[in-house]
Amino acid sequence: MKVLVLNGSPKRDASDTMHITRAFLDGMLDVADHEVHTIHVIDSHIEYCTGCFACMRNGGTCIHDDDMRELLEEILTSDLLVLSFPLYCYGMPAPLKALMDRTLPLSSMAMQRVGERYEHVGQADFSQLRYLMICGCGFPNSTHNFEPAIAQFKLMFPANRTVITVPESPMFNAPEAAPVTEPRLALVRRAGHQYAENGTIEPGVLAEICSPMIPEEAYVSIVNGAMG
Repeated sequence: MKVLVLNGSPKRDASDTMHITRAFLDGMLDVADHEVHTIHVIDSHIEYCTGCFACMRNGGTCIHDDDMRELLEEILTSDLLVLSFPLYCYGMPAPLKALMDRTLPLSSMAMQRVGERYEHVGQADFSQLRYLMICGCGFPNSTHNFEPAIAQFKLMFPANRTVITVPESPMFNAPEAAPVTEPRLALVRRAGHQYAENGTIEPGVLAEICSPMIPEEAYVSIVNGAMG
């Protein structure tokens, strides 16, 4: 399987969320030798979409001559697209959002009804793609934080998608938190193993991954103490 990881964090490999993503990929690699390519989106030259829709009318060629042409080619030849990002203002960081905006050349102006909504008819075949969102958050609670990002991800990728959200993710960059983060990363690795084997994650495993690692009040106390 060809796996393309789009790391949306400007911290690159030091990203809190990338600890989770690497553990998941390790679990996948326990099953088979997948081809994994990680792109730090902050390092790519991606102009903002101007909404001119030229790409949707001329067969997919954007007016911008930047790194997106190569990125789109790689997306189309991948089997699994992983969006790994920290939660910024209840959504994805700006560099990754700019990249997502620039996937417009994959669609045409024509619309079609799919279920209860309308979608643009594609200009390219990416039916083989599966999608995985891995998102970390600095807040301790699992609810009332990730919902906007999840909703956007589900609308962008209506099928073949999996969502992993992890609160308290700054703990993954704190060595003193290893007694609680290492078991959680081991669980994430187990999830990656399951996903590589059958394309799904057991609901109980997923629910535990997406839950706080320590009690919310304890986490807040530690964060506030560090700030003081």
